[in-house]
Amino acid sequence: MKKRILSGMRPTGKLHLGHLVGALDNWIKLQDEYECFFMVADWHALMSEYENTQGLLDNTIDNVVDWLACGIDPKKSTIFIQSHVPEHLELFMIFSIITPLGLLERCPTYKEQLREVSNRDLSTYGFLGYPVLQAADILVYKAEVVPVGQDQLPHLELTRQIARKFNNIFKNEFFPDPKALLTQTNRLMGLDGRKMSKSYNNYIALSESPEAVAKKIQSMFTDPTRIKLSDPGHPDKCNVHSYYAVFAPQEKKELDELCRKSKIGCTECKKNLAKIIIKVLEPIQDKRNALLRDKKKIKDILDDGEKKAKVIAAKTILEVKQLIKL
Repeated sequence: MKKRILSGMRPTGKLHLGHLVGALDNWIKLQDEYECFFMVADWHALMSEYENTQGLLDNTIDNVVDWLACGIDPKKSTIFIQSHVPEHLELFMIFSIITPLGLLERCPTYKEQLREVSNRDLSTYGFLGYPVLQAADILVYKAEVVPVGQDQLPHLELTRQIARKFNNIFKNEFFPDPKALLTQTNRLMGLDGRKMSKSYNNYIALSESPEAVAKKIQSMFTDPTRIKLSDPGHPDKCNVHSYYAVFAPQEKKELDELCRKSKIGCTECKKNLAKIIIKVLEPIQDKRNALLRDKKKIKDILDDGEKKAKVIAAKTILEVKQLIKL
């Protein structure tokens, strides 16, 4: 029997190349090894974007279209919208009652976000409880495995602590101790060398037109020490070459050598990269366009995923209520 996985994304904007190589490529592989539940985490999006909700629904559908276009298969995986399965919030409420306040206030991600995010007020009850909702998301399906990056391990540990506390209070090994599946994924920096982020507008969206891709890549930061074409390059310090490492590793070695010997300029190197990225995105965009012509199919996939998710989530909540005598 396959082990169960729960993962998701917040619909805060269009998906970009960072999502493709950092998550979606991995999700596609996991579909054949695990029973996968992939959710659009709209409640989580609302926790930080509560003052700017007008694009939430459109982003939700757009993100699902990207998932399907990239290869998430509804015949293999359950795809659903978090807020359409109310059992998430029921378990969140129960977990909120037993979770110590200090446990949340010490969460490294919470402290980092409060420190670094200045354009939104995150000093809210909901945002403090973000990891408790994550725990409910995972445990309402009794997921045994959670694909995470190294930076997300503290959140998963908090999930385990909540599960253990519940089990201890109610003298029952009801919830599993979900294990981390550390994902070895490619990491892309943004076009300007900072973290790729929608808020920095330094990304290439999966739905970007070829013309927009070429224009954005021409704006990329390169080796800051290479002023003239005759100057030798330092590809290890060049963001453009880091993209070759991910999308065209077979060409990177030769290009690195040409760069070091001043036999290729940054403009030509960027033009080559644009062609590679456009070719990577072409089949994804073809599938996107086909899906967008059949909105009913997208709705049917989400409705079907919601039904499958609710069957499991409702059973968990019923058993939890019996345990706590509610």
